[in-house]
Parts: sequence; structure tokens; C-alpha cells
Amino acid sequence: MAEDVKSAVRERYGQAALRVTTGEKTSCCSTSCCGGSEDPISSNLYTEAETATLPVEAVLASLGCGNPTALAELHEGEIVLDLGSGGGIDVLLSAGRVGATGKAYGLDMTDEMLALARENQRRAGIGNVEFLKGEIEAIPLPDNSVDVIISNCVINLSPDKSRAIAEAFRVLKPGGRLAVSDVVIRGEIPSEIRRSMELWVGCVAGALTEEEYHQNLQQAGFEEIGIEPTRIYQFEDAKAFLTASGLDTEVLAREVSGCVMGAFVRAHKPR
Repeated sequence: MAEDVKSAVRERYGQAALRVTTGEKTSCCSTSCCGGSEDPISSNLYTEAETATLPVEAVLASLGCGNPTALAELHEGEIVLDLGSGGGIDVLLSAGRVGATGKAYGLDMTDEMLALARENQRRAGIGNVEFLKGEIEAIPLPDNSVDVIISNCVINLSPDKSRAIAEAFRVLKPGGRLAVSDVVIRGEIPSEIRRSMELWVGCVAGALTEEEYHQNLQQAGFEEIGIEPTRIYQFEDAKAFLTASGLDTEVLAREVSGCVMGAFVRAHKPR
């Protein structure tokens, strides 16, 4: 199951990167199921001021469910790691916030996304950035090496979330902080959705509940844990992200309405 999920995610997001090179807007759960730029999960997350200085391809490749760079309170000189950096939008924004004395790493397992991100970095002319190939369950950085970990709608895609969270804890410096945007489930969603690979690679089926997220963070050693809803998806939103699943959209959308949310997840590694 784990390798099936990784393969499906790699294929979907590799295709998304290739679509961006043709100028097509993509989305968290694919252009077909969420209506491209009208995707209720990934639309309208960044201000015009934030995107004005970035290559258009970095904006088109934005597949997230939040804006962790705006919420993470980044400071000059900090070292930031973006888990599942995709086309690089959050890495490039982070690099600007930490300044020349800081650094922003992006980690992604998809070759096409890494190529797109590196090209976006070149076009933006930003030097304090490095994109790494790897999986979030095995971060290719030393222990205690980064100040801040951000991520944008990626941890929910991992087939081994407890390991991904434990790896985040490992590479954070003592006193470091986790500040991620993710899809989180409030309550229960139908088992048909949980079994759907289409919805897994589309940010919904693999999402943790609030309680599961808190438990995983606590077990990894994190403290000061907070999960703050940023968007709660209602009936019409649910219909949008269920459209391509092959499931009974009308019935399931009513059951899912209000149970799926974009959230900002905060936690600290003890000093």
C-alpha cells in the first residue's frame, strides 16, 4: 500500500509539473476534479504582493492548501525546510523572509517538480535556496540542522505520517518549530473516501483527524501543539473535490460537508 501511494503521488504531481510548463494552472487534487483555478482547496492562498516577484510557473504550480510562509513568522538568518516543495513557491518566499544570512531548503521526491523548482529559482535569481531530492519519511539532512519546518498540503499524502513527523522532529534544532498547512479531518468521513486512491493523491483520503495529528506530534516529542482551521469545506466544496472519484457525489458530499478543513498546524521541539 505504501509504495502504491508513493507511486500514485509521484505520477500525479509529475504530471502536474509538466502541465505547468505549458502554462496550465493545476490544483491540489488535479485540474479535472477541482476545476483548476477554482479549486476550493488550493485557490486564493497568496497575495498579489507575494506572487508579483515570482516566476509565473512557480505560482501556477502552487498545489497547497494554505500559506505557511505567511503564518510561520520567519526571521532573518533562519534555516527553513519545506517538506514536499513542489514548484518551489514557498521555498522562494521563505528565502526572501530569512534574507541573505538565512537559507531555504526544498525537499521533493518528484524529478519533474524538482526541475521546475530549480528553473523557478534561476528565473527568480534567488541564491539562498537549495532543492533536495528525497522523501519526507527520510529527510536527507543531519539531526538538529534547521530552525523551521514548513509544508503545504503534503504530510497528508504520506503513507507513513508518524515517520514523517518523527523525521521533522529529528532535523529540527532544539527550540525549532514546525509550521505546516495541511488538510485535516474533523470527525469522521465515509470509508469509501478513505479507500479512494484518486482522493488520496488529491489531499483528502489520507488526511489525519485533529486527534490523530495531535497524537502523532506528541509521540514524536513535540510540545505547544496547536491546530487552527483556516478553511472549512462545505457541501459545494465537497462536491468539487469528489467529482473525479467515481463515487456517489451527491450523497457523500453531504456526509463530508464541514468535516474536511485546511488547517495551520504548529508545534515546537523542546529546547
